[in-house]
Amino acid sequence: MPDHPAHWRRTLKLLASSPDGSTVALLLAHGFAVSTIGGLIDSGLATSTTEPILAGGRRVEVTRIRITDGGREALR
Repeated sequence: MPDHPAHWRRTLKLLASSPDGSTVALLLAHGFAVSTIGGLIDSGLATSTTEPILAGGRRVEVTRIRITDGGREALR
């Protein structure tokens, strides 16, 4: 992935190791910037979906980021 910054590669590696992807909150907790996440989505290397979950008996919406086939290819 020579055309992309090292922090993109680190983020993609984390996403590739997570079969269900990762929530934005977890990525931010790992120190990844919103601009990094957005850049991966904008470039087609990752996707974003919003889904409901139950947390503490309440329904909340979370945004989950998943690596795409293009993102996996970029890691090779």
